[in-house]
Amino acid sequence: MTVTTLAERGDLSRAARSFLRTESGSAALLLTAAVLALAWANLGLGYEEFWHTEVALTFGDTVLALDLRHWVNDGLMVLFFFSVGLEISREMVLGELRGLRALAAPTVAAIGGLVVPALLFLMLNAGGPGAGAWGIAISTDTAVVIGVLALVGPRCPDQLRVFLLALAIVDDIGAVAAIAIFYTEDVDVTSLVLSVVLFAALLAMRFARFWRTPIYVVIGLVMWLAVLDSGVHPSVVGVVLGLLVNAYAPRPRDMARAHVLGGSFLVDPSPERALAAQAAVTEAVSPNERLQLRIQPWSSYVIVPLFVLANAGVVLTGETLAAAVRSPITWGIVIGLTVGKLIGVSAGTWVALRTGIGRVPDTLRWGQLIGGAGLAGIGFTVALFVTELALDDEALVTDAKIGILAGSLLAGLIGWLIFRVAGERGGQCAPTGLPVLPPRPWRPPA
Repeated sequence: MTVTTLAERGDLSRAARSFLRTESGSAALLLTAAVLALAWANLGLGYEEFWHTEVALTFGDTVLALDLRHWVNDGLMVLFFFSVGLEISREMVLGELRGLRALAAPTVAAIGGLVVPALLFLMLNAGGPGAGAWGIAISTDTAVVIGVLALVGPRCPDQLRVFLLALAIVDDIGAVAAIAIFYTEDVDVTSLVLSVVLFAALLAMRFARFWRTPIYVVIGLVMWLAVLDSGVHPSVVGVVLGLLVNAYAPRPRDMARAHVLGGSFLVDPSPERALAAQAAVTEAVSPNERLQLRIQPWSSYVIVPLFVLANAGVVLTGETLAAAVRSPITWGIVIGLTVGKLIGVSAGTWVALRTGIGRVPDTLRWGQLIGGAGLAGIGFTVALFVTELALDDEALVTDAKIGILAGSLLAGLIGWLIFRVAGERGGQCAPTGLPVLPPRPWRPPA
């Protein structure tokens, strides 16, 4: 008996293809936002002053006041992490992360890509003022990686894109866990208990398959306020809410009902039958996929570029560049993203394959996987996000942002170079002389 995944058959799910298209298209907008942020910060047009403008919401005697940057980072970015949670949930139930063997290879590769960069960063920064910023060097930016892959390896098989997508999802889980555990201080127990109670209520609603959007929105907003007040970063709320939204394949009875009501509308095209048919079709699709369809474009094309615009601006002068060249934080991030990710992801993939705990499609070759490992060092969105949490000193923040920009650029160039050496011809990455991954069919234990 041989277990194959959708990726191995080359038959990618509709949702996976849609996600890849969205992420690929948003990469150009994200990079444009980064260039605009750098130009804005260096032209003396009041970049920092603008993003430190305070905006307050008043509810009776209660006032919630944050500057514009924190409204983006602590507010809008929750929707980004919500879309991440939705994607994780859907992939584990319906997509490329179903089953232990399908999940094993990208998971072990992602763990290697988290651990090795962190260790390399700490080797340069242990005991220093930036030692706690190791989380900056561990993240992979899904949107930019998928977008750059479309440029440097457009004829590579879709299986590599899905493998990198699965790896990036596991990477996101690790990054969010690091934010929740290591970058949270001064926890308010009362607010945290309230958020846990609300989480339990949402969990009960999930198991009961009860879905009413207004109720989820209200509970989600209250939970966000509670977590914000507790001291835990509210990005965790977004991931938790996304994970709790039901994902399931269309059920035969729901599809049959939609078919019947659609047929009745053809016979009698009245508004009532149209609404009934529309409701039946909507019910046949899981809440997870419906929300992804609505939220993913906003997350990819609006929220993430706006976040980059608010955070990527750094003044590049001879003084700041000279300080960055001397900074162990800058070098820790650059080496972590370029060397650490390349070695960690490649070694993790090798371990998963050679031990037999996982496999990848037989059409993939080591040159392609190592090129993908190089691109995994493009850490941008979450790296900038962690920078704002891990560092308070403005000089260290500047060093870190320069490291992120330089490391991500070098990682993209390394990935491009590996793909060029691998040599793509004829619509598919051609053999490179590197060993082909051996087929490892699954067999039940004796």
